[in-house]
Amino acid sequence: HRPTARQVLCLCVFVSLPHARAEPIRYSVAEESESGSVVANVAEDAGLAPAQLSARRARLLSEDGRQHFRLDPGSGRLVVAERLDREELCGQSATCTLPFELLLANPVQFFRVEVAVEDINDHAPVFPEERVTLKILERSDPGSRFPLEGAQDLDVGSNSIQAYSISPKNEYFSIDFGTQTEDAKYIELVLEKPLDREEQAEMYFSLIAVDAGSPPRSGTTQIHIVVIDVNDNAPVFPQKVFIGKVLENAPEGSVVLRVVATDQDEGVNGDISYQFSQAGDQSYSAFMVDPMSGEIKLTKSLDFEAAKNYELRVRATDGGGLSAICRVLVEVVDVNDNAPEVMISSFNSPIPEDSLPGTVVALFTVRDRDAGANGKISCALEDQLSFSLRPAYKNYFELVTVSALDREEIARYILTVTAADAGSPPLTTTQTFTVDISDVNDNAPVFNQTSYTMYVRENNVPTVLVGAVGAVDGDVGPNAKVTYSLVLAHPTEQPSCSCISVNSENGDVFVLRPLDYEQVKQIEFLVRASDAGSPPLSANVTVRLVVVDENDNAPLVLYPSQDSSSPSSELVPVSAEAGYLITKVVAVDADSGQNSWLSYHLLRATDPGLFVVGAQSGEVRLRRSVTERDTVKQKLVVLVRDSGQPPLSATAALSALLLSDFSDVRLPHSSLTAEDESSSLTIYLIISLVFVSLLFLVSTAAFVVHKVCKRKELKDGHVFYGANNLQSSLADAAAAGTLPHAYCYEISLTTGSGNSEFKFLKPILPSLPPQLNATGGGTNNEQDFPCGTLTKENMAPDNPGMHSAEQFNSLSFN
Repeated sequence: HRPTARQVLCLCVFVSLPHARAEPIRYSVAEESESGSVVANVAEDAGLAPAQLSARRARLLSEDGRQHFRLDPGSGRLVVAERLDREELCGQSATCTLPFELLLANPVQFFRVEVAVEDINDHAPVFPEERVTLKILERSDPGSRFPLEGAQDLDVGSNSIQAYSISPKNEYFSIDFGTQTEDAKYIELVLEKPLDREEQAEMYFSLIAVDAGSPPRSGTTQIHIVVIDVNDNAPVFPQKVFIGKVLENAPEGSVVLRVVATDQDEGVNGDISYQFSQAGDQSYSAFMVDPMSGEIKLTKSLDFEAAKNYELRVRATDGGGLSAICRVLVEVVDVNDNAPEVMISSFNSPIPEDSLPGTVVALFTVRDRDAGANGKISCALEDQLSFSLRPAYKNYFELVTVSALDREEIARYILTVTAADAGSPPLTTTQTFTVDISDVNDNAPVFNQTSYTMYVRENNVPTVLVGAVGAVDGDVGPNAKVTYSLVLAHPTEQPSCSCISVNSENGDVFVLRPLDYEQVKQIEFLVRASDAGSPPLSANVTVRLVVVDENDNAPLVLYPSQDSSSPSSELVPVSAEAGYLITKVVAVDADSGQNSWLSYHLLRATDPGLFVVGAQSGEVRLRRSVTERDTVKQKLVVLVRDSGQPPLSATAALSALLLSDFSDVRLPHSSLTAEDESSSLTIYLIISLVFVSLLFLVSTAAFVVHKVCKRKELKDGHVFYGANNLQSSLADAAAAGTLPHAYCYEISLTTGSGNSEFKFLKPILPSLPPQLNATGGGTNNEQDFPCGTLTKENMAPDNPGMHSAEQFNSLSFN
């Protein structure tokens, strides 16, 4: 139900009750005043300025809901809202007062106003019949009285009927008009002298009823006098008033009561019939009278709420035309046939969820058209803990909150108010109030995870989507609209990475530029979710972005070094057995995980069957023992490959020299440093190699003879190069993992040592002891290379870097 203006005013009546004026303001206005007629200046009489009426939202409220008057807020005048008909409003009541209330708000104030509707002479007297026939016995005595039905005038007071007269006047009759009781008037035709039917059997004259209005109004009925003989006794009722009661729900045909009259005459003159004397009146439509028995019965159902009692007039007429009239009062007894009515004066929905207990949600009034206990009403609120009812003013009730509300728990309440009367059985009416709870921003956003971990592959494309954060807010509307942003963990620090972006609408997380796993392994940052409330509420969550490694780095060979144009050379003794460790290829990969797992493979070799490479360790070992058929100089290419998809690889080139003894091995410096990059040797290179080898053998033999000749001189003590220089050179060799390419070897043999076998120095040269004896300098005859000479005495037999040091005299290095 939508609240009406009257119901809103009812609310004001209750609120303003403590401020109500004790005495009402009284006015009077003539009936039939046209709409807009000014009654009075109510603002002035109430002590209010006209401007206060508008400012304080002045309203008029009447009990029956009808607005007979309206208030002009600009002038404060009370004007007629509709044409006033006193007879319609108050009927035959001597006074007609229309009460209502003048209500003001801010602050609430209440004035009682009563307007008396003054009667004007707007109705003429009306007789129930246009013609009345009276049969009068010719023997009637002077002074005999004959009752007549008086005229009806809806006006009251001086405007009602004041006098009756006969026109034209005659000598036989006069009119006697008076009041029998307080509410009953009589009019009788008085016989002034005896009638003589033989002289005049009939006569006619008019009966005129006149009121005292200004100007006066009158009504006329024709009187027809028929003079009859003999029947000189009229019917007589044993009582003037008959009273009966009937239930309002009595069925049609029910007997209300029975009237009885008697006549002392006999025969036809004593036969009595009954009829209503004013059958044309609307109040008689619900009744009928049996003409023979005088029983008054219902012709339709009655309604106590429409009329509580009826007044009937019954005429008893004998066979001679004489009659008598009695009054019949019928009282309608109320039954509980009307359920209570609930009328909403004010209803506030929705209400904020932070409303305080005691907040008025609705104001309503109840009424029951029944009377007595049937109209006594009680109200109750069904099964509700958050709301209650409390009485307000008269039949007004307030629906109020009694506890705190939470929209997130219950967003809507359906409240049922039951109004019941005290009848038997009681009748009830239910009124439903749907109270919506409006949201306030009392819930912060909540992320669906306590923390987030997202992954992105390195070398990602710019603005790649890596995931999303999500938060929900228990509120609704703008209070639940969540936006996302990046925040600093501490206000003074800089953002952890400017490459992160968060979509403010949906929480999508983007990486704006490519990342490098080798530089950044992971990034942690905070994302804030804020709602759009006022003030806004927010929550933070930690997001960890993990960079996933890609196989984007090829293996890097650390040893042997690949920076020089010529690969390093490793020295391998011919006597080495299978499994002999030649060197170890060391490589690293900047990637991680499987992408950094390296494996080593022999890609190429001068003699692939001679060498084997450890797949996991990178150690280059002899697959078998060295034979004389093996080429002295072996070239190897080791492939280092990671386990990524697809795999990346690098190669390490190295050389190995197979040495037997120093008596038949003399490699020119140029042969040690020259590297043939071709995978196959041409026939020309083979012939050249054979020629050079022969030349080398001849030169070696000459060199040995020359050395034998100078043997004595050598014994006298040649000066060696400083041991510090040799130690430094050996340390450099150890750092590289093998002897440098620029070194050459010179063998000095003592007498009787021609059959001595030269044993190769093991590759791990740093294990040589640093106590090398420097005995001075000597002449240099080793192909113009500055040399140092190692003597037999300087080579410790337990040196793990030497083999059979007793079998040679000295070894010179450059």
